[in-house]
Amino acid sequence: MTITFDNSWARDLPGTYLRVPPDPAPAPRLLMLNRPLAADLGLTLTDDQARDWFSGASLPPGADPIAQAYAGHQFGGFSPQLGDGRAHLLGEVVTPDGRRFDIQLKGSGKTPFSRGGDGKAAIGPMLREVLVSEFMAAMDVPTTRALAVVATGQEIWRETKLPGAVLARVAASHLRVGTFQFFAARGEQDKVKALADHAIARHYPDLASAENPYLAFLDAVITRQAALIARWMGLGFIHGVMNTDNMAISGETIDYGPCAFMEAYAPGTVFSSIDHQGRYAYANQPLILGWNLARLAETLVPLLDPSQEKAIEIANDRLSGIAPRYRADWLAVMRRKLGLLGEDPGDASLADDLLPAMQGADWTLTFRRLADVTALRPLFPDFTAMEAWLPRWRARAGDGAAERLSQANPAVIPRNHKVEDALTAATSGDMAPFQALLSAIRAPFTETEPYMLPAPTGFGQYVTYCGT
Repeated sequence: MTITFDNSWARDLPGTYLRVPPDPAPAPRLLMLNRPLAADLGLTLTDDQARDWFSGASLPPGADPIAQAYAGHQFGGFSPQLGDGRAHLLGEVVTPDGRRFDIQLKGSGKTPFSRGGDGKAAIGPMLREVLVSEFMAAMDVPTTRALAVVATGQEIWRETKLPGAVLARVAASHLRVGTFQFFAARGEQDKVKALADHAIARHYPDLASAENPYLAFLDAVITRQAALIARWMGLGFIHGVMNTDNMAISGETIDYGPCAFMEAYAPGTVFSSIDHQGRYAYANQPLILGWNLARLAETLVPLLDPSQEKAIEIANDRLSGIAPRYRADWLAVMRRKLGLLGEDPGDASLADDLLPAMQGADWTLTFRRLADVTALRPLFPDFTAMEAWLPRWRARAGDGAAERLSQANPAVIPRNHKVEDALTAATSGDMAPFQALLSAIRAPFTETEPYMLPAPTGFGQYVTYCGT
């Protein structure tokens, strides 16, 4: 089958990208093709087509590969030019029901934005993105998806020599807060407006007729991002690099680099090897949500009102509403995780008081086992506070709570030790552990015991890397 590309970004947003072809993989080998996702996109791909088209070995007909420009605040410091340093947007596909998605290659070679990097990726980080994004999709969390991973037959150097790979990523778009920052920092307000118009048309078409479409756009992005981060927090997910270039305007989770899921609850948990100050620790993610959205608002100020003073006042008013909006979203997530029906004025304190009580206990299994104290108790280093909290929860949850808990809380998550086992085996050529883990996390509410249990004693402090 031939993929039909539309390439609206390349057509409608000149000056926001550079045309550059991906590097051809010397000896491509298909490692994974996400057939359910391909079917959802309306694509019927042979293995040979996926191998060649998603490795750079050949281009699918109609592809117009580009590297997008963007800037970003990385760990709080502004980098005025980042851009796709190892990625190529092949184009966009429109599904049979009218949805539009990017298909982008990641790890596909150098671009003018590579900043001294080799533009490549290793098998391990690309397969990690598959595992985590497929779990997110199974949990109905907005996310980019992995369509395929192809080994290139080329070795790359990181800490050691590793086999290379390319990921084909599907996204509602790759438009980021950092894309707006790139052009705002250059004073190219016409391009900021063009980006906003493109985003509204693509992601928020109902806003085009709003009295102030750019203010409505800011509101819509805030709404989606607050809901997204609340979902992350409910799953114990730590993104690791919440830079503004990794905040998608679509409201999807993007860039699964140094990410992982918290096991023992500790609000200061950090997994990224480069987050030395804990800026993106688990408990800080809601704060960074507001910080990043403030950076977006800064770029939109000239579009909000002809008077700069009035525009800033409008933007600040919207930003002041982020914390309560997030809090409401988080509480809704917690009500579901706690198996609560309806709303009660005491729900906030019930959820808040649970957190210190479960310090050191497994985040995922605690919620799953709340109704079974015999199974719950062994998760806790000290059960005293939890024992005092549980009667409050039982009184509020009422009948049927056990079933609601099992429907809301996954039994299986991408446990860090299982992810590492799968990636280590895959790097050595054995894909069986990866495939088994992928099957388990695609059915996260099924109690598949080998994938439910926390890391064994001695697994140690888990550290993840960005892969570049």
